[in-house]
Formats: sequence, C-alpha cells, structure tokens
Amino acid sequence: MSKEFTLEKFSQNPFYQEVNRRLVALANLRPGLRVVDLGAGTGAVTRLLVAAMANGQGAEVIAVEPSEPAIEVARRSLENFGDAVVRFVQGGAERFSQLVRMPVDAVFFCNAIHLVKEKAAVVQEAYRSLRQGGTFSFNTSFFQGAEPPESLQFYRRWMMKALRNLREQYDLSPDKAQRALARQPLSREEYIALLESNGFHVCENQVVPVPMTLKGFEDISEYSLFIEGAMPGVPLEPASEALKFGARGAFEELGLETSPRNWLLVVASKE
Repeated sequence: MSKEFTLEKFSQNPFYQEVNRRLVALANLRPGLRVVDLGAGTGAVTRLLVAAMANGQGAEVIAVEPSEPAIEVARRSLENFGDAVVRFVQGGAERFSQLVRMPVDAVFFCNAIHLVKEKAAVVQEAYRSLRQGGTFSFNTSFFQGAEPPESLQFYRRWMMKALRNLREQYDLSPDKAQRALARQPLSREEYIALLESNGFHVCENQVVPVPMTLKGFEDISEYSLFIEGAMPGVPLEPASEALKFGARGAFEELGLETSPRNWLLVVASKE
C-alpha cells in the first residue's frame, strides 16, 4: 500500500464514520467480547469497536490487516484509547483463521468485501473462527444498486470528465478489459445467498442512502484500490488527479452539494 494513496483521508469523512458506526450498532456488541476487525486499515473501524465495548473487562479487538504501514498508523492512533486490548495481526482476510487461533464472538469486514475475489473463502473463514451464535458483519458501497437512479447523471459526468482529462492532460486511458472485469459487483440478494449457503442466518440487511460530499469523492479518488478499480492500468498519480478533476467538474456543472450513494449493511449469525 502506497503511503500516498491510503484510505486514511477518506475514513475521516463524517458520513463514512456514521455508516460504519451504524453497522457496529446493528451487531449489538456488549462489553467483554473478542472481536476481529478484518481489513482494519488505519484503524477507523477498530476505534468504533473498542468504543462499543467500553469498560468491558477482558474485551479484545484483533485488527487483521495485510499492510504493515497501515498497521503502524492504526497502532499509533489507538495507543492508550479505550479499555479493550487491541492486538494487530498482519495478514489477509482469506486465511485469517490461521492467524486468529482462538474462537471469537464477532467478525467485522467493513468496506472491503467487494475487493476480495474469493468471497466464499472469507465467509467460510468467518464461520470457522466464530463461536456458535457469533456474528459476521460487513458493509459495502460497491454492489449492484449502490448508485441510486438520481445519482446516475453525476456518475456518468464524473467518469466522462475524468476520462477526457486523463486523455487530454496525460495521453492515457484505462485498460478496457480490466475495467469491464472490475464492474461485476454482487447484488444484495447474492450476498445473502452466499452467507446462507455457508451456514449463516442473516439477521440484518439494510440498504442505507448516504449523501456524499465533493470532499468525499475527492478523498476516495486518492485511495489506491479505488483508483485501480476506476482507472485500471493507469499510474496512480495521474489517475487520481483526473478523478478529482472529474468530480469537481460534475459537482459544479450539476450544482450539487452532495450526491447519494447506497451502502449495504449486513449482520449474520452462525447457526
């Protein structure tokens, strides 16, 4: 993970913090639990999990993250925060049960499940790691239906302006084959079926409209994995600049203050 193109800036947006806080609330955590935060990044959700189990003797949050630089940022951010023990483990979501040996009460995978090719493997790892009755919770804003009909004009103009800027300013264009592959997200129903076919009972599944600001779109345009999905095959810096240029142009042209995006929030229990 490039230190220059992390999710940290985007994660500070109030709307992003609120949608994660809502997912944590849906899971009904209580003090004293052992919880895994998959794809913990720089610790935005880890912090919410620690706060949710405040004053819980024996509470533990295990932050699993493949990027060592992100872990270091999270470690500094969470130093002396809250009463829960926070343990950091470097590794990926697809095999985290090999890294977290003891049974856990809850697993969270926030804003990242859409990035995983083998989603069934992650679901199976969560099932394997959970105690009976434990919960697996995730959210994502990259699924079929994430873009409400009223936002489609903005998204079309954003990408059109970004691609034009990329060509005119940098003489670059995305790899069309990779771009088509990146645009195959699961639907809400497919996520539910995936969970149920792997032994989970879906307790909550909500689609939450989130009003995203221009700053939010500019900040997500500085995140490497988003850039690579939107502009595959293009170097990060020019792709990021083109995406930010396109977002600013679309907001100005349409006279927007915010543009809505749907988040899918799911909580499932191990039967």
